[in-house]
Amino acid sequence: MSEGPETRESVHLLPEATDALRDHATGLVERHDDRFEAAKRLVRRLGGHWRGDHAEFGFWTPELAESVPAEAVRLELLTPAEQVDLTAEETTVTFERSLVKTVREGEFTWAAVGGDGVSAGTRERLGSLYQLVYEHDGERETVADPLAYSLPFGAFAPAELYDVAALDERRDDRAYFQSFGTDGERVSTTEDDGLPRVDPATSMVEIHPGTATESGTLGELATRYERIGEKLEVDETLTPAERNFVGYDAIQLMPVEPITENDDHPGHFRRGTAGDGTVTVTVERPTMINWGYDIVVSGFPAVNPGVLGGGRPDELVDFIAACHGQPDPIKIVFDVALGHADNGGLELLNDRYFSGPGMYGQDLDYTQPVVRAVLLEMQRRKMDFGADGIRVDGAQDFTNWDPERGEWHDDEFLAEMDRVVQEVAGQEYRPWMIYEDGRPWPREDWELASTYRSLIERHHHAFQWSPITFAHNTPALLTFWATKWWRVREVADFGSNWITGVANHDTVRRGTQREVPDSWEDGDPINPYLGDDPRETLDRAYDNPATNALLHCLLPGVPMDFLNANHRAPWGFVRDTDESWNVKVVADEHNLVEWQVAPEHYRDERFFRNLKALGFETRESVAEFVHAMAATVEATGYDLEQMARMLSPFDPPLGDGEPTAEDLEAFGYTWMRDVHEFANLSYWTDEQDPERTAFDRDVRRFRQRRPWLREDVDLDGEELFDYVHPTDGAVLYYGLRVSPEGDEQVLFVGNMEGVPTGVTPTELDPSIPAEGWTVAVASAETNVVDATEPVTLANSECVVFTRRPE
Repeated sequence: MSEGPETRESVHLLPEATDALRDHATGLVERHDDRFEAAKRLVRRLGGHWRGDHAEFGFWTPELAESVPAEAVRLELLTPAEQVDLTAEETTVTFERSLVKTVREGEFTWAAVGGDGVSAGTRERLGSLYQLVYEHDGERETVADPLAYSLPFGAFAPAELYDVAALDERRDDRAYFQSFGTDGERVSTTEDDGLPRVDPATSMVEIHPGTATESGTLGELATRYERIGEKLEVDETLTPAERNFVGYDAIQLMPVEPITENDDHPGHFRRGTAGDGTVTVTVERPTMINWGYDIVVSGFPAVNPGVLGGGRPDELVDFIAACHGQPDPIKIVFDVALGHADNGGLELLNDRYFSGPGMYGQDLDYTQPVVRAVLLEMQRRKMDFGADGIRVDGAQDFTNWDPERGEWHDDEFLAEMDRVVQEVAGQEYRPWMIYEDGRPWPREDWELASTYRSLIERHHHAFQWSPITFAHNTPALLTFWATKWWRVREVADFGSNWITGVANHDTVRRGTQREVPDSWEDGDPINPYLGDDPRETLDRAYDNPATNALLHCLLPGVPMDFLNANHRAPWGFVRDTDESWNVKVVADEHNLVEWQVAPEHYRDERFFRNLKALGFETRESVAEFVHAMAATVEATGYDLEQMARMLSPFDPPLGDGEPTAEDLEAFGYTWMRDVHEFANLSYWTDEQDPERTAFDRDVRRFRQRRPWLREDVDLDGEELFDYVHPTDGAVLYYGLRVSPEGDEQVLFVGNMEGVPTGVTPTELDPSIPAEGWTVAVASAETNVVDATEPVTLANSECVVFTRRPE
């Protein structure tokens, strides 16, 4: 550590404040016999905290306790010497560098720092960057802050000291939170400890911020919702594309945590020359492509800088505030993926965090008390950005193992997640809790054995993803609605605490992985009534009038749609951050070309520019290559060198026709970037059909006006849900709902799949009243005015009637 002096005069350790940090931690450990209970309180002081006139830093450093002397560890502070443009693709920055002494007590390292040379980041400026540094065997080593609030240059760069108190004080939706518990509209009855719990939504849409707007940033998404809110306020007509964003009272935001990075990338923070107390650094604005789930866990409380146009976490708060400020406020649900860590996390976290390799990278060690406490603190800090709800990704993956019990689900940790208290704008609350849990997945019989209720039964206020929402559902297949009837019937029977919907980030991706058959006898039985080509078939499978009306106008639970599906836009498994598996991911997605890329799309100069630059000039050339690549994955057991040799006869425009493993990896990255660009919704704005988007919004408004539909269908009482059998070439669902006050009835009839079928709605069941029905919503092609008259419903057509009993 020879870069500059020990410390600049304007930055200094505060001995008394540092000792107070150390003594606080020591006291907690001494007062609590339960190490986990002590750790839950101790971790609140870990990380970097701006206290208004000084900064406090705490690190859990068990890896240093045995091998690195305490006096050898310094806190490195890098304060920008000038204003930094975080929107620039690349720039050179001079930082004033200080090395501050630290104090170690047991497994923890502390420092309180004062002086003009340390500053906190705000919306307007970049603050001091920080990390621990030391020398080991002659090499410079660093310790990252896994609890950082801001990582403007990614998880593998130093963290930024950030003024989160000022961020909270200036947020535009403070009144929204301060009304909790007073207006009764957004929170339920207080829990035993007096804290309010946010009420569940009526309906929800899932959004991937990286493809939702042209820039793929939270800032532009905030602006989009601000503009929509302004139009709704004055009853101005929304564009067809804008309709796809509205009609919901909740948004599930796909993960916005810092993600892994590709080892092939030189890094977004590259140190250069060092002077007298300064260091010059080349910084890049991170632009990694990822669907969000490949997190490194380290830096979880921060926002992925790849979705921040200006590099400031304020963009996330702005987006939340824009949604809370709508004429009808929209709740925000964070998608929290703490069930595993990408392998990149091994570079950033100490070994105590990991129990070993797992299905998705590294399994986390939930039995380690400090790890357990840190993960919960990560969740608390992230949710304090202002989320109303939390969706726990892959809750079945929170497992531990021991020789006697084997693998066991850590339901107590999931319960601890449920107990975390948020505080925003001075208001404490607990969020709406949602778990995705398909246990006993991945056991072979999981699809039959999973109840999707394991956590609802433990936490009666909680929700789970329903069986028709879980990843492997494929409504583009013929007989889906017939063979899945038993699961759909379960939704009706006891689905009030389920999230329901066939379109989400996983199901659409799984749909594109299916083979596109050349004939009825070959491959999967694709529903021929959905469309005239694979693209139309897939689009209508996941944005389907009958399905939308079934979920929003009849069935219980909280219906959830996917914004990309609403737009009938492409979607796939996009990430350019994995040098190990990126080729296999592309191979798994090889059918995407048939499903989503029409010939005219590939010819469009806006799309697939990188693949064309490689030499893949036609859609057919790309399709042939990725299909062949998929076959070689299976044949070689994913041996890239052998795959490259097998692909040479295809004479691909890679490596002068003799591709190498490196060429395949480069192709994989290129594919990911082009598919990500292809899926950007800005390209599909002008493609939105006014009638379709108007109908979709109508069914969502129908749901919002009847929140009582969330409750289970009373199949033993006045209500009903069934299908017409024998099917006779079509799967015709129908159902009757009655409001709790008995002042409104709802009748749904929909052809879920099959040939056009004639039906008289009021004759479907003797319990359906014969007269008094009014058409509430009907699919565009449906010509119906009276429930007592016959109507012909083609595949995907539906009608919803309402009736006011006398």
